[in-house]
Amino acid sequence: MKRILQAASVLALSAGVFGSNGAMAQDAAPAADAHAPVRNIVLVHGAWVDGSGWKPVYDILTKDGYHVTMVQEPLTSLEADVDATRRVLDLQSGPTILVGHSYGGSVITEAGVHPNVAGLVYVAAHAPNVGEDEGALGKKTPSYLAKQTDAVEKTADGYTYLNPAVFPKDFAADLPLRQAQFESHSQILTAAQVFTTPLTAAAWTSKPSWGVVAGSDKVINPDLERWYYARAHSHVTVIPGASHSVYESKPKQVAAVIEDAAKHAVQ
Repeated sequence: MKRILQAASVLALSAGVFGSNGAMAQDAAPAADAHAPVRNIVLVHGAWVDGSGWKPVYDILTKDGYHVTMVQEPLTSLEADVDATRRVLDLQSGPTILVGHSYGGSVITEAGVHPNVAGLVYVAAHAPNVGEDEGALGKKTPSYLAKQTDAVEKTADGYTYLNPAVFPKDFAADLPLRQAQFESHSQILTAAQVFTTPLTAAAWTSKPSWGVVAGSDKVINPDLERWYYARAHSHVTVIPGASHSVYESKPKQVAAVIEDAAKHAVQ
């Protein structure tokens, strides 16, 4: 019996030592890991275009070692576009920077409450609050495009597109003409309702954000972009002379903002 008790004491002592060593080993783990740069980037396109426009930015980010995924929204409703974005976020292994262009800003604002999202980047984008919609906000600070009578066309069943004749100069003035013309004839028709659907969540109220102002944007008034970003306390970068297609025409500057977000977003 005495031997059994002695053995038990030895085992208990050993367990205590090993447990203590285990705790010490855990405590010794590098604290910096908790603040390591984010490696996952998810890119969300805006109305009338698709995810292929992100390729110049994608090429830079992947070359720099980031894991980059583009969302292909159906552009049939805000709910459907947010759902498409959430599906992609579900596939990310760890913290992610969520990036939105134009109407894609509304999408990331709502989808950005996803637990994988560490930070948001708005690229010439809308950033409404809960209960707001970009259509109403756009009317308060109208863009050049909004003041035109023949720029936005609408189908009988409620889908919108930009008049191909105005697309190059209004959407993509700083892209090569042939590229802009191709994009004008490869538009994704976008449900009109996406512009007037109020948001039910606003991730920028609780997560850090970065904003890119396209200095010569004709689709969203640059002053509205500045207002959005000031309200969200975003880190702001202004790219003078850039059109609404800033993510295609100025990919280095846009990628630099995204990488800055990845390095400094709180995880």
